[in-house]
Amino acid sequence: MIKGALEAIVGCMSSGKSEELIRRLRRARIAKQSVMVFKPAMDTRSAAERIASRDGREFEAVAIDRADKALGLIPTRRGVVAFDEVQFFDDGILPVTRELVSRGHRVIVAGLDTDFRGEPFGFVPALLAEADNVTKLTAVCMRCGEPAIRTQRLIAGAPATYGSPRIAVGGDEMYEARCRGCHVVPERRGELPSLENEMVNHEIPR
Repeated sequence: MIKGALEAIVGCMSSGKSEELIRRLRRARIAKQSVMVFKPAMDTRSAAERIASRDGREFEAVAIDRADKALGLIPTRRGVVAFDEVQFFDDGILPVTRELVSRGHRVIVAGLDTDFRGEPFGFVPALLAEADNVTKLTAVCMRCGEPAIRTQRLIAGAPATYGSPRIAVGGDEMYEARCRGCHVVPERRGELPSLENEMVNHEIPR
């Protein structure tokens, strides 16, 4: 039986996601496994032919503008296939990862699990639900030093409002890691109704 697997590495900005991804890729290479890495073409913070971590580590990669393009570039030999900054890919990444796992590849995705609002980032929760293994990393809050799980977007030094675009590529000049208490989202919308309220307001069919 051919057995593939899906691994997910998630966390806020500056939590070491790319560093952990590169560590796993290097170990796979030492084990003489086939390794193929993809990055979204829209992420121009590093050279197009590599991914980079904040501590200076790099690994060769292929930039693609659509997730399904990866299928035509991966060798038939089973090995490791990785997607860095996975939140920037289109939702075609879901069927792509499923197909690769069915072919017997070890697939690793790394990226943000929540956006600057602190809300689930697009299709990433679906990837986490299907993953065989999930690694959640934390950073250090830039305000108080506590463990950080949120990504704070800054515009001219001030917190971005809730209605700002979900995706905006940037680095330390635009983003910083923060804990729940220090994370600020001006003009945040009201909270969603609780499950208890939903059950009270809607009759459950028998």
